[in-house]
Amino acid sequence: MSYIAKMVNMAEDVARENKARSVKKIVVEIGKTSGVMPYYMHKYYPDAVKGTLLENAELECLEVPVKALCEECGNEYLPNRENQYLCPVCGGRKAHIIEGKGVVLRNVIV
Repeated sequence: MSYIAKMVNMAEDVARENKARSVKKIVVEIGKTSGVMPYYMHKYYPDAVKGTLLENAELECLEVPVKALCEECGNEYLPNRENQYLCPVCGGRKAHIIEGKGVVLRNVIV
């Protein structure tokens, strides 16, 4: 519920900054490793938007796959079981996640 409340507040701020009277749709990106499930975002969204500029707005959730950056060769890749979560270029084990770990308000359509 805290993530959806945060997204609603951010979207309302954007709408007010643009002097919008209402919001038609918000788009939220949800990283695969964020621990946030789109199902629950949709479930709690109606309660979170009651009495706000977003009350009749649609919620669109986009799942973002995990992308890693190999610290050994600099290659960006999608870690998965097929490559045993290793860099497919050099086989390196040292990498850090550069996408797919957060929840981001991507767009507010007024």
